Amino acid sequence: MSNTREMTDYMRLTEQFSDEERLVRETARDFVNEKVLPIIDDYAQREEFPEQLIGEMGELGFLGPTLPEDYGCAGLSNIAYGLLMYELERGDSGMRSFASVQGSLVMYPIFTYGSEEQKKRWLPRMAAGDAVGCFGLTEPDFGSNPSGMKTRAVRNGDGTWCINGAKMWITNGSIADVAVVWAQTEDGVRGFLVEKGTKGFTAPRMKGKWSLRASVTSELVFDNVIVGERRSLLPNATSLKAPLSCLTQARYGIAWGALGAADNCYQTALDYAGSRIQFDRPIASFQLQQRKLAEMVTELTKGQLLAYQLGRLKDEEKYSPAQVSMAKMNNVNIAIEIARKARAMLGANGIMGEYPIMRHMNNLESVYTYEGTHDMHTLIIGQEVTGIPAYRG
Repeated sequence: MSNTREMTDYMRLTEQFSDEERLVRETARDFVNEKVLPIIDDYAQREEFPEQLIGEMGELGFLGPTLPEDYGCAGLSNIAYGLLMYELERGDSGMRSFASVQGSLVMYPIFTYGSEEQKKRWLPRMAAGDAVGCFGLTEPDFGSNPSGMKTRAVRNGDGTWCINGAKMWITNGSIADVAVVWAQTEDGVRGFLVEKGTKGFTAPRMKGKWSLRASVTSELVFDNVIVGERRSLLPNATSLKAPLSCLTQARYGIAWGALGAADNCYQTALDYAGSRIQFDRPIASFQLQQRKLAEMVTELTKGQLLAYQLGRLKDEEKYSPAQVSMAKMNNVNIAIEIARKARAMLGANGIMGEYPIMRHMNNLESVYTYEGTHDMHTLIIGQEVTGIPAYRG
């Protein structure tokens, strides 16, 4: 039952959505119910991503959905995008991660910082799911401090660049047709489009994860990779602010997505509590179980209201990156707590693949630290309210 029920809506938030936003959510929900939920546990167990769904996600307009229709995208509101992320992560964090990286971390920087030639070359194909992208910022030694990156690009005298370095924890890396790669140059941090098959560029897959198992995670290695300036350099990305702006887009989607995982855990626990009989009555009738459910639905509802207001501010271009940090930090944290309470309610059954809870809980442990750790988002908010940065020496 938890697979098909409407999203949890204790404060009747759906009444605020436009017809288009409702349609996006319903379309995404049907896709997840029909195509993702029946197979995702098997893919997670095998550490594989269901690549056969990429084309359908493109056909449905799930990839780069807020970008203009001129480039084959859907031109949706930020609320609609958030609801899409909510439903995809209700299926699995790996599904939302794929769409989030494709849209916010690859298509967005190409649209925002790329040339018209680059936009026309990549955006329609990526919107259709015919090309896959990845985003290379994090390095083996530099995560929360991207300004310390060691990957370097040097301009040659013939209109080309030579890139050397490595990136780590890259979603979609091994299946990507193009990587948006950030590197130090003599002019500061610049962005490059490095295509699959370029000599010296490899993307070995990282295996053995206990989290995000249904997601492709890779390392990117650049060994004297030569790229042409016109084809590869993002001309309008001239500082570290460019990749950080991309992360802000992705973090917004995560603020919604984590709630989808939380909702799936809550609804699973609610259904289970109504049918699980102990001491001749359903466990939903016991006070301690009702307390867990009440706490879960309350925190989920607060997270929804936070994400909704942020989405409206984003649509009105009145938001700040620190507000995005608050939503990402809060909503991922409460999603983890909801998953843990749900697991406890199911007892031993909560660890089985028949139920989605342990898979969501493990996934959310990664979401808690990627796209900016919980601690870093705390300090970003702290800086905005005090005016004092606490994370610099």
